[in-house]
Amino acid sequence: MRISVIGCGYLGSVHAAAMAWLGHEVVGVDIDPAKVELLAAGRAPFYEPGLDDLLGRGLADGRLSFTTEIGRVHDAAVHFVCVGTPQAPGSLAADLSALDLAAQALIPHLRPGALVVGKSTVPVGTARPLAAGLADVGAHLIWNPEFLREGHSVHDTLAPDRIVYGLGRPWPGSLYDGTDVDGIGGWGGEAAADVLDQVYADLLAAGSPRLKMSYESAELVKASANSYLALRVSFINAISDLADAAGADVFDVAAALRLDQRIGRLFLEPGLGFGGGCLPKDLHSLIAQAEQLDAPLTKSLLSAADQINVARRARVVELTQRALDGPVAGSRVAVLGLAFKPHSSDVRNSQSILVAEALAAAGAEVAATDPAALPSARAAHPALNYAETVADAVRGADVVLVATEWPEYRELDPAQVASWTDARQVVDARGVLDRAAWTAAGWTVLTPGRPA
Repeated sequence: MRISVIGCGYLGSVHAAAMAWLGHEVVGVDIDPAKVELLAAGRAPFYEPGLDDLLGRGLADGRLSFTTEIGRVHDAAVHFVCVGTPQAPGSLAADLSALDLAAQALIPHLRPGALVVGKSTVPVGTARPLAAGLADVGAHLIWNPEFLREGHSVHDTLAPDRIVYGLGRPWPGSLYDGTDVDGIGGWGGEAAADVLDQVYADLLAAGSPRLKMSYESAELVKASANSYLALRVSFINAISDLADAAGADVFDVAAALRLDQRIGRLFLEPGLGFGGGCLPKDLHSLIAQAEQLDAPLTKSLLSAADQINVARRARVVELTQRALDGPVAGSRVAVLGLAFKPHSSDVRNSQSILVAEALAAAGAEVAATDPAALPSARAAHPALNYAETVADAVRGADVVLVATEWPEYRELDPAQVASWTDARQVVDARGVLDRAAWTAAGWTVLTPGRPA
């Protein structure tokens, strides 16, 4: 099929490359010429394992191209809208301006019967009026939220654990307003769904489950999923504070919880908390929607998770001060990790960066490093002091802070690290170091929720 992808940021570039891999002819469109130039050369503008290879194969096969010219989408049958919906300045709500601009630019180039597929994360109530506008030009809308994990997005696109179709029909309980704006061939958009089934035919044949629901339900799925994960992270970090007060070890508690089949293993890692471009934004968006829709208990629950997450930064700064056994001002702190998570170069809402900035604001000389995120960190936070390697960061440090759980930091040799500094104080903000090995090498290890 001939497909367009509107918006070639993190989501769009991965989706475009993956659709070409599935055999479709794909044109990716973005307004940023520098980004388009990089993608057209087979290089992702951010770090994502496997993406450069996928881009290179699509470009070499001739199935994939990138452009700044929206007019090149005119002959596509399916258009994926993958633009960003960041948190609006001064608000918890999502900024939909890029989505509005993309729709305005796309509509003049839609042929009758074209299918537009929304993949951006949006608040409830976004899709239905957009579908009405598309219906005016004979086009149709399915809302198909993405569920990508940074660092695993290629796998998550080509082997999704679920595929959601938000359709226009009035499903029970939906916020349907009485306007029939739905798909090709009548109520329910079943013919439109058949078209999207063709796009995802290989994924469906491989067993990825497909769920059909209303626009409103599909809009809620992504933000609800990320908010639930945020709740899990904040829950175990709240228990971490209790463990500190009681002299317990939160990592022992978490290990026991993970063995309960009703609870499961993931997102119960105590430590510095969550960040990135999705969990904080989607949590804040759902808080704003709860307020708008007059759901005060939902707002209270989600707000508590956000407050717990913000408090983790102060907790790690406090542990760093304890490790220094004196004022932060005038000390040298090596910060290992700047990305919000390993296997990513993304520093948006990075707890690691925010802690490094808090220490610098308190007067510390910070030397921060990361295996992949130095370029993006330098661009977004130029005032911080950066080091190219772990050795450069640690050399002469009074305390070492492990802030992102990169495998490279888990596997550090404590004896070798000790050769770079006379200090033997390490704050393991993610709880990933082998405490016995580091202690045996003469280090004092401080970890949130764990006795020293």
